[in-house]
Amino acid sequence: MCGCEMCAQEAFQAQRSQLVELLVSGSLEGFESILDWLLSWEVLSWEDYEGLSLLGQPLSHLARRLLDTVWNKGAWGCEQLIAAVQEAQADSQSPKLCDHWDPHSPHPAQDLRSHRPAIVRRLYSHVEGVLDLAKERGFISLYECDEIRLPIFTSSQRARRLLDLAMVKANGLAPFLLQHVEELPVPKALPFEDAACKKYMSKLRTTVSAQSRFLSTYDGAESLCLEEIYTENVLEIRTEVGMAGPPQSCPATLGLEGLFSSQGLNKDADTVLVVGEAGSGKSTLLQQLHLLWAAGRDFQDFLFVFPFSCRQLQCVAKPLSMQALLFEHCCWPDLGQQDVFQFLLEHPDRVLLTFDGFDEFKFRFTDRERHCSPTHPTSVQNLLFNLLQGNLLKNARKVLTSRPDAVSACLRKYVRVELTLKGFSEDGIELYLRKRHRDPGVADRLISLLKATSALHGLCHLPVFSWMVSKCHQELLLQGGGSPTTTTDMYLLILQHFLLHTSPPDSAPHHLGAGLLRGRLPTLLHLGRLALWGLGMCCYVFSAKQLQAAHVDSEDISLGFLVRAQRAVSESTAPLEFLHITFQCFFAALYLALSADMPPSSLRYLFNCHQPESSLLARLLPALCVPGSRCKEDSVAVLLQEAEPHNLQITAAFLAGLLSQEHRSLLAECQASEKALLRRRDCARRCLAHSLHKHFHSIPPAVPGEAKSMHAMPGFVWLIRSLYEMQEERLAREAVRRLNVGHLKLTFCSVGPAECAALAFVLRHLRWPVALQLDHNSVGDIGVEQLLPCLSVCKALYLRDNNISDRGICKLIEHALHCEQLQKLALFNNKLTDGCAHSMARLLECRRNFLALRLGNNHITAVGAQVLAQGLRANASLQFLGFWGNKVGDKGAQALAEALGDHRSLRWLSLVGNNIGSVGAQALALMLEKNVALEELCLEENRLQDEGVCSLAEGLKRNSSLKVLKLSNNCVTYLGAEALLQALARNDTILEVWLRGNTFSPEEIEKLSHRDTRLLL
Repeated sequence: MCGCEMCAQEAFQAQRSQLVELLVSGSLEGFESILDWLLSWEVLSWEDYEGLSLLGQPLSHLARRLLDTVWNKGAWGCEQLIAAVQEAQADSQSPKLCDHWDPHSPHPAQDLRSHRPAIVRRLYSHVEGVLDLAKERGFISLYECDEIRLPIFTSSQRARRLLDLAMVKANGLAPFLLQHVEELPVPKALPFEDAACKKYMSKLRTTVSAQSRFLSTYDGAESLCLEEIYTENVLEIRTEVGMAGPPQSCPATLGLEGLFSSQGLNKDADTVLVVGEAGSGKSTLLQQLHLLWAAGRDFQDFLFVFPFSCRQLQCVAKPLSMQALLFEHCCWPDLGQQDVFQFLLEHPDRVLLTFDGFDEFKFRFTDRERHCSPTHPTSVQNLLFNLLQGNLLKNARKVLTSRPDAVSACLRKYVRVELTLKGFSEDGIELYLRKRHRDPGVADRLISLLKATSALHGLCHLPVFSWMVSKCHQELLLQGGGSPTTTTDMYLLILQHFLLHTSPPDSAPHHLGAGLLRGRLPTLLHLGRLALWGLGMCCYVFSAKQLQAAHVDSEDISLGFLVRAQRAVSESTAPLEFLHITFQCFFAALYLALSADMPPSSLRYLFNCHQPESSLLARLLPALCVPGSRCKEDSVAVLLQEAEPHNLQITAAFLAGLLSQEHRSLLAECQASEKALLRRRDCARRCLAHSLHKHFHSIPPAVPGEAKSMHAMPGFVWLIRSLYEMQEERLAREAVRRLNVGHLKLTFCSVGPAECAALAFVLRHLRWPVALQLDHNSVGDIGVEQLLPCLSVCKALYLRDNNISDRGICKLIEHALHCEQLQKLALFNNKLTDGCAHSMARLLECRRNFLALRLGNNHITAVGAQVLAQGLRANASLQFLGFWGNKVGDKGAQALAEALGDHRSLRWLSLVGNNIGSVGAQALALMLEKNVALEELCLEENRLQDEGVCSLAEGLKRNSSLKVLKLSNNCVTYLGAEALLQALARNDTILEVWLRGNTFSPEEIEKLSHRDTRLLL
């Protein structure tokens, strides 16, 4: 080693601590970017790289190992590491555009390595589609695909895992990737060299990164690193129902990186709408989006991202322009303000604006007042509404989050795509708890507790409850007694946790007894009065003046439920907000239950499901004046009338829980008059019963000859939730005593596991059987388990699009075997596989009065169809069997056909889109020759071709029951149609044969139509 090299290495070694700090100051993503460059320059061997890519290792440990590895390479290696750090930092700001490769290279694996940084950059926005294509073509297995798609990986990390796999597989994956990635669109280049814009973009990234790095949405006592704790939620594209056409597939499930990938229904609109219930993780999703952008890890097509909170925007009283909105309320340019703003106007496609919590914006959306000037001031609501419509910054992308009830039909006209955030999956709950508790023993015990307590497990599909379970893990694991059952139970547990942690050691009991609650009663009433006033005034961010008027002092704030507002509008003193809107509702309910001055008659406004007209008294309430310690009846009533309905519903459910028999003694110890508490409970019970009966009376009479049907609205679901929170069997029985409907429809009602528990608690008391329709919700396996108590009163159960797997359905069927009333199950568009086939077969074997089983658009193959066929042989009652959109193939079709040859009751069979060819068609033709009951056979979207159709035509000649045969989109030519015409000449029973979408010329279509009008072409 020469002297120069020794000097270089000595200097490198002397700066080791600074280099370690530099390597760990960013994220794991930045570290892996450095490895990309070192691999491409052949500084690192493949063995070196594998040693530096170990999952679960601390970043500091990997950084030191990298320095050791590079130091052993000599001075050249040390210099290359510094160059790689510089390239990685530059790449996070500006993508490389000049890197090209030969897509037909004779050494594809070598080229993947030498061009790795550019290929990762090109892949990151398209990795999900490339994975699907690679799996479809057989280059990777389903297991390998699932490993790459683990939720802990970002898009760029998934791209790297795919490239790593290509380096070790010799099945053609490397040349496939080299060719396919070359065809992907190149990331956009920075369209400017202006120093002011570059400086502003850097400042904006730094500002957004600082706001997004730590997660404090649900906690004022600690700051959690978002990157370490973030867990993906179930995010689905909202489906449209009621449209003509073939059966729809499952809603597409997206990762966060796919937020802008969907084309949507309105391609001219700019706004992506994300809806989800309170606590479903909408704010955290946006925060993760902001962090990924600021760190240069995703969404790099946007050069500028401006985050806004709707609850804080509504506090802006003065008129402002779009320029003022962006610069004064997000990030101020230090120089060249006009140049920067002009750039934003000229390149809106490089701008993203996010607006969190539209349901907390007190102004209702309207498109009546148009405002198109980016420089002229207007009201903040008019500015926001015109941004969403595209009248301002057209082609800039906007993301809006909201609870579903706050989104009007008028607003949806300006939405490009609507996504539904459905909370955690079961795997997501477990992953989140393991991230929160690094001690595997604690995490294992918590997860076991949840799995053994279905009610608590059901609550945790909302991230806010998973956080509470994690926060209260000691209370849940160490205390005796039962686990929380209702939402109120869980919020009282978190209240206990905060009270205990702010009390001196050994000064308070270790449970939520009357002494602990009574000792902080003034604080609870102060917070409750502030919460109630805020709900009534649609105010969720509180200034120092408002806190003082509500008598909220530093001791009250120290309890931990009020925290500094995120992205607060600039003030001398930072405003405060409740940890979460649900906590504000909880404290409002606590005030209504405990306040000595609260008249019971005011509660009647809490359980109304409609939005009343604004009263004169409400308009006269001073906007900045919080009610004092004595709250008169009229002021409470006004606040309840003026509050947003979705917040009232949450508050009503909490109040019902607080007034329940379970918590009566707790509140009685804190309430000066137990008689007053009983009067409030009686009033709440009467109001609940009255609201439900009013809802039932609004049901229109049944159409003659049909069962009476009730399409419930979300307000009805919350009334049921309130009944459940009260946990009174007698009240539930009385509430539905006179309900006589044949069909109860709750589609698109945000029904999750907690709502399922409430529905079962109430509906099991129905006197008459009901068809329960829960399509397009978030029931899941846990929700299915919660529904079991009311299964005995269900004559039909519809669970379309509910993310249900084999585990949930097997439990359902095990219970259904003993429920003679249940005759129909609709389970299409879920996640069922062959694993549930044995349970289905047993249901058909054992239940001799079962009528309909619809399993369309799942993942059932020939194996499952063969098992189900065994159950069909023993069944003599089934009339409808839906198998569309599965993968039964010829073997599955053969098994089903053989089982149905002598079946005497089946009238309708759908095998649409099952990859059935001529062999399966032959088996179905033999079935038609024997079967004397089947009236409709649906075989569209298969690959029957002429050979299969000719076989079916032969079967038709000997069939006397079939009325409709659907053969659209099967590559049938004139030859197949001719065979069908010959069969129709000998068959008078059949009424329609569908042949749309096949390979006929216009002349052939006209000719065939004239020969027999039963051919639908």
